[in-house]
Amino acid sequence: MILFPAIDLKDGQCVRLKLGDMQAATVFNDDPAAQAKSFEDQGFEYLHVVDLNGAFAGESVNGAAVEAILKRVRFPVQLGGGIRTIAHIEAWLEKGLARVILGTVAVRDPALVKEAARKYPGKVAVGIDARGGKVAVEGWAETSELGAIELAQRFEGAGVAAIIYTDIDRDGVLKGINWPSTLELAEAVSIPVIASGGLASMDDIRTMTEPRYKVLEGAISGRALYDGRIDSREALALLKGARG
Repeated sequence: MILFPAIDLKDGQCVRLKLGDMQAATVFNDDPAAQAKSFEDQGFEYLHVVDLNGAFAGESVNGAAVEAILKRVRFPVQLGGGIRTIAHIEAWLEKGLARVILGTVAVRDPALVKEAARKYPGKVAVGIDARGGKVAVEGWAETSELGAIELAQRFEGAGVAAIIYTDIDRDGVLKGINWPSTLELAEAVSIPVIASGGLASMDDIRTMTEPRYKVLEGAISGRALYDGRIDSREALALLKGARG
């Protein structure tokens, strides 16, 4: 069970949004590489990064900040936001990303996702962001009629490394992870699932240690880490104990 600290990039800064609203951004650090190094020094094993501007623009916007992060840390980094072509994927993997996360393109062009997963085994994840159980795209600006489980099942057997499932209605508001929906998705597919959106407190960390949640690869935490609602050392010790 991995706890992924999150760095969301907007205009070159580390921010957290509220319910996916770009106008409701709180800046937590104007040096993303320093923030990444801080997470690494705290003992985290993997970093989750999102290019928020890129998600809306359909191309990398905060590339310089991501490259600075990759040069500063040694632990693996996964990136989502604006990665929509094989060329984008190749370029980022060559720069040292451990994994790319494909969101909008997973809805618009699932064949591209499958091609990328075949070409780069273990390095392609699918981001499924849902509002009311329906998949949202284009930086959460549009909601489709496609269900989260239906989309996930389209990639069974395609070699996708993981699914990052975000409940937009909980993102950035510290309501706690939507565990029932996340677990339902994880049990519907064989692809490892990472929970995202709303992780609020040590109670969520303790939930992650329960046997029925071992089906998950892990969970992503943003605001709760920045706000100090989660003690990183205690959280990592709890998860390590459950793992062992």
